[in-house]
Amino acid sequence: MSAFADISATSGSTGNRVTNAIAMASRRTGVDFSYLLGQAKIESSLNPAARAATSSATGLYQFIDQSWLAVVDKHGTEYGLGWASDAISRGPNGRYTVADPDLRQQILDLRKHPETASVMAAEHAADNKAYLESKLGREAEPVDLYLAHFLGVGGASKFLSVHDRAPDATAASLFPAAARANRSIFYDRAGNARSFAEIRDRFAAKLQKSSDSLGGAAQYADASLPSGAKTVQPADYVRIETQRLSEQPDIMVKPQPQTARLAYLMLATLGR
Repeated sequence: MSAFADISATSGSTGNRVTNAIAMASRRTGVDFSYLLGQAKIESSLNPAARAATSSATGLYQFIDQSWLAVVDKHGTEYGLGWASDAISRGPNGRYTVADPDLRQQILDLRKHPETASVMAAEHAADNKAYLESKLGREAEPVDLYLAHFLGVGGASKFLSVHDRAPDATAASLFPAAARANRSIFYDRAGNARSFAEIRDRFAAKLQKSSDSLGGAAQYADASLPSGAKTVQPADYVRIETQRLSEQPDIMVKPQPQTARLAYLMLATLGR
């Protein structure tokens, strides 16, 4: 059985839709496809509806509520989600809110939409990449982006700055809270604190393993894109999502002011 067949075995065409969504997000933003695919595998096993038991994390990339509202607020308008961005406010305490509770839930539910989740994850990774490179003075590798996902971009910048200077130093003392919450990452089975290099290398191996295990999926990833396409426009999202809905009329919802926007959330066709 191929890697792709294994992905789809329990979810019909879901695997195909997910890999296409990730491929489009990669093309649209320039973020490495293998990284995005590996991250989604680690976070959700490529399940668009995945939910964490201990937090609000939801979807392919397990965005928590606040992180999702933040990225939609920043990038939503670029993808026809101006209605969502306009509804999101940031208070003096830094928290993001939506006044209408129903609208807030609709925005949060977009995390379960593979195309939206993938492109927002890619934009978030691109933002983190730019920030890290400005701080580190070098190219940010895929593992560095995953560290930004794990520690937050500020924490990753701190971690990688020390890593680049003193890779053999132990990391737990610099990140006591993270070490307490993720003991198996910061300490080995014997209780010895791992070095910055060991932690980064383990993350790199985990990311590589997830990407390699899905190697067969990559050949299918561009199946829904125009032949020879090198860039992706929002119209591509519209076409694929509209086709999906037309082929599965049972999942259509009766159009309401907001649900109609959700069904055709990629309707904006303007490029950057």
